[in-house]
Amino acid sequence: MNPLLSRFEYAPFSAIRNTDYLHAIKELITLTNKEIEKITNNSEAPSFSNTVEALDYTGMQLDRVTSIFFNLNSAETNDEIQKIAQEVSPILSDFKNDLLLNEVLFQRVKEVYNQKNTLDLSQEQKTLLDNQYKGFSRNGANLSEVKKETLRKIDTELSKLKLTFGENVLAETNAFEMHITNENDLSGLPDGVKEMAALTAKEKNKEGWVFTLDYPSYVPFVTYADSRELRKKMSLAFGSKAFQNNEFDNQENVLKIVNLRHQRAELLGYDSHAHFILEERMAKTAKNVFDFSEELLEKAKPAALNEFNELESFAKELDQIDHLEKWDGAYYSEKLKQKLFSLDDELLKPYFKLENVIQGVFTVANKLFDLNFEEKNDIDKYHEDVKTYRVTNNEGDLVSTFYADFHPRAGKRGGAWMTSYKPQYVQNGTMERPHVSIVCNFTKPTESKPSLLTFNEVTTLFHEFGHALHGMLANTTYKGLSGTSVFWDFVELPSQVLENWCYEKETLELFATHFETGELIPMELVEKIKASAAFQEGMKTMRQLSFGLLDMAWHSQDPSEIKNIKSFESEAFSNTKLYPEVESNCMSTAFSHIFQGGYSAGYYSYKWAEVLDADAFAYFKEHGIFNKEIATKFKDTVLSQGGTQDPMDLYVKFRGKQPNPDALLKRAGLI
Repeated sequence: MNPLLSRFEYAPFSAIRNTDYLHAIKELITLTNKEIEKITNNSEAPSFSNTVEALDYTGMQLDRVTSIFFNLNSAETNDEIQKIAQEVSPILSDFKNDLLLNEVLFQRVKEVYNQKNTLDLSQEQKTLLDNQYKGFSRNGANLSEVKKETLRKIDTELSKLKLTFGENVLAETNAFEMHITNENDLSGLPDGVKEMAALTAKEKNKEGWVFTLDYPSYVPFVTYADSRELRKKMSLAFGSKAFQNNEFDNQENVLKIVNLRHQRAELLGYDSHAHFILEERMAKTAKNVFDFSEELLEKAKPAALNEFNELESFAKELDQIDHLEKWDGAYYSEKLKQKLFSLDDELLKPYFKLENVIQGVFTVANKLFDLNFEEKNDIDKYHEDVKTYRVTNNEGDLVSTFYADFHPRAGKRGGAWMTSYKPQYVQNGTMERPHVSIVCNFTKPTESKPSLLTFNEVTTLFHEFGHALHGMLANTTYKGLSGTSVFWDFVELPSQVLENWCYEKETLELFATHFETGELIPMELVEKIKASAAFQEGMKTMRQLSFGLLDMAWHSQDPSEIKNIKSFESEAFSNTKLYPEVESNCMSTAFSHIFQGGYSAGYYSYKWAEVLDADAFAYFKEHGIFNKEIATKFKDTVLSQGGTQDPMDLYVKFRGKQPNPDALLKRAGLI
């Protein structure tokens, strides 16, 4: 019996065999097609309930199974799962196209859409109807049969290419290791980092120490290792992922992806992929994204150049370094930060034991939104590292199930993300609560120490938990509008706003205690954390803008003439470049956000949402960061509403006015 074909409340991870996925997905596509046929064969005139609402409720089980499969392909993959993904993706792409190009279904939705002004619909129903109509019209429903067929081919090819891109990045990450046997080469590295590297070596049956390209290994090495030569070796390996003219090279994949996206956009009547994407974003147009980016760049660039010159002078004074290279940046920035603020990440880590930080973020959620978290051991999980929680409100009602997966593994892609195993929705009068998950790659515990987080990892945990709250607190009727189903440049608001709490004394007092002594973090360290928050903010802002501008360069024009990825990328970075060019490095070939994830023509949204989050947090600060009234307002107007209304309308309902970019610029020390 295939566990994915029976009704389940919790994802039945331990019962699933890899061979179950393909069989289940094919069966569930057949079942979903029958549900769609029921809508298209309905002899009654199309109505909101028998067409639009009915369509939103189709494919529930299929959605859940595919979310389990693709989440595991990111968090706990292997060769067999990757092979199945290559087989499953085109099947799902065909299914999606069959749905969006279903002429009878589109005509029924269109008929309801054309009479929407005479129907007595709620705001949420109007949004669902609009979204469905646009979903068809923006994805080829009005095309000729010949063009529809072309669109199908493009989508099938794209689904395969995105998977291959991600597999190559993971393979390249796993393929590199730096094996050190001479202890002198570890000079500068903190004890915890050395211990973790010794543990990695032991796991690989090697003597000495092994460093990898996983963030908890790579970042501390390039930040603290005194050996410039070894920092260079690590940096070059990290920067050349999938850019080595080997079997995992992504250059061809990048060119194919951007060209297919452009062809697809043109086929649908748009000037470029960015024009297509941005029509359904707060930014609306490519011009607005460029104007927004240039406005911030104008403010950030002078500060960034000053900061870079200061860093270069500092490196010269300290170590007679004439020209800073990329492998010097993190190292000398950390040294300069220590000098200016007497603040060292290693001083902070003992106060950020992972379990305490988790408890801290739970306490913040309780103080703001009345949420309670109880760890449960009877919820099935896909790996022993995963923690599972039952989330309730103060009345004891179930709000959500929460999964958390914190440490790197060979089968897990890098970075951190939030995902879902079951959406929130209401059907037949029954409220279904969501199952939400966050996946991170934090420093692992060692034989002598628990998992101690860097401050950057603390903010990452709060960030992903902000996304999780958006999913957990969802309170809509339709799954298509629930939780994080919002415009892409709005989705980062809940995550980025929560990061602000990490810098506040009131928050740190809740959880930042020394893992050995239990001593509360000294207030002088808290002050230093706050004081250093805007350290090198000009450089950080310019770096983030450079990624967004690279994304827009790939996606806002016809890419058919681009032959050399490296030179194209260098040109896109020309106005934001600080460090000398490294010929063997390329960002695009490992830029998973835009070539594997959903951020194509959308990477700017991190900065866009920062404007929202700085403005929103300024509102909290005015009234107290744990002010219940403001928190409830944020929950009721933003977190619970999903995509039921235009995001700017939701934001204005919360804030009383449109966001002001000055709040971000002030926080960053740029004005």
